[in-house]
Amino acid sequence: MKRLLPIIALGALTLVGCANTAPMGGNVYSSNQVGAEQTVRFGTIQALRQVQVQADSRAGGIVGTGGGAVIGGLLGNQVGGGSGRRLATAAGVIGGAVAGSRIEESSNRVTAWEMEIRRDDGMNVVVVQKADQNFQVGQRVRLIGSGANVTVAPY
Repeated sequence: MKRLLPIIALGALTLVGCANTAPMGGNVYSSNQVGAEQTVRFGTIQALRQVQVQADSRAGGIVGTGGGAVIGGLLGNQVGGGSGRRLATAAGVIGGAVAGSRIEESSNRVTAWEMEIRRDDGMNVVVVQKADQNFQVGQRVRLIGSGANVTVAPY
């Protein structure tokens, strides 16, 4: 069982990289958008800036923190004996939890475009979406949707 725990913990940490960031792109529609009428506006990209979007963890950060704590505890438990081993195990749990949390957080970041678009009606808007397409300043685009649910697509 002792040999199986590190393998399970490493497997859990590996899953941290499986964050679902696909809905942030311009080529993906959510199921509630399918078949729904959406507004289309046209505009021209005025400015582009590459940014990072921190995706929410579906597990609420527990996979990275918990997996890191398990691995850290297992590694700390290999050190010393008696009360020294207990201290090393506790330090390993804390250090592993912090490291696992940071790893999960960084793996849930997505490169995105912050696009300032001058709509044809004269209004400037900013839309941020996953950088899954190449855009250029001066490019004509379609803004599909409304409110908090807008994607930008080439025209």
